[in-house]
Amino acid sequence: MLHPTTATPVDPTPSPLISADGLLPGARVLLKDETHHASGSHKEPAARAVVARALAEGHDRIVVGSCGSYGRAMATACAAAGMRCTVVLPAEWGDGGALAAAAGADIRFVAGDYEDAVEESHRLAAMEGAADGNVDGPYQDAIAEGHGAVVDALYEQLGGAPVSLWIPLGNGTTVAAAHRRLLALDWPVALHGVGSRGNNPVVVSWPGPYRELSAADVVTTDHNEPLVNRHALHGPDAMTAIAASGGTVHAVDDDELLAAQALLGRYGLRPTPAGSAALAGLLTHTRTAPAAGAHVVLLSGRD
Repeated sequence: MLHPTTATPVDPTPSPLISADGLLPGARVLLKDETHHASGSHKEPAARAVVARALAEGHDRIVVGSCGSYGRAMATACAAAGMRCTVVLPAEWGDGGALAAAAGADIRFVAGDYEDAVEESHRLAAMEGAADGNVDGPYQDAIAEGHGAVVDALYEQLGGAPVSLWIPLGNGTTVAAAHRRLLALDWPVALHGVGSRGNNPVVVSWPGPYRELSAADVVTTDHNEPLVNRHALHGPDAMTAIAASGGTVHAVDDDELLAAQALLGRYGLRPTPAGSAALAGLLTHTRTAPAAGAHVVLLSGRD
């Protein structure tokens, strides 16, 4: 379980907050472009927080399991700090580890899916005495701090609370961490998680009870991989956070991801289809005029 934190390091160069005029009549849509990080992922502040903690404990290597974006973020953070990094990936998924390898990581492959990669990375870290940087590992409080940084940045940039914050949904880690930071700031914002239709247990289970999926239940594509999980490692926490905030969970398909990606291109933004999920959710599921005020959309995942 992610633990609440009392202080979150704010990124010294917060990501741009871009006003998308005209997207939703009667509402203000703000695009929080987390692709500005060197790794292109909103997961990089969490990776940097893990690296800082692991270094302080005397580690010189971090091992994580990933389907792509967290591994790339961790490889980037480790390279910046002079640490070694090993990323375990599903053999048949994603880019074959090219992006994490380009950032300096040692790439290992495992048969199976994301959860198998995480399990193998736990084993490898324990066997070789490396720091286990997985989102369900011993650095969960640091990961919560890192993910919470986006909320702190929004707090400084906006002043008043937005009506909603829309977040791509994979493991549910970002949603759960964002809610804890919102509570610490006493900032009432409805959280909306957006995941791949039928391919994530939070999406399938909502509004509950949470249940894991089987490997046969999920289908990965080139566009939805970061949103696909058999078991969302912080799924129950994310569901609790979303419900408590007054938000909800939304499902989108590949066509909706691609349409959102194309629309973002008009603003000069180039997230991946999965990184465009939050906007796809907002556009697809806002059937009537949204509530007046600001609706913040978190973008992540740059090719």
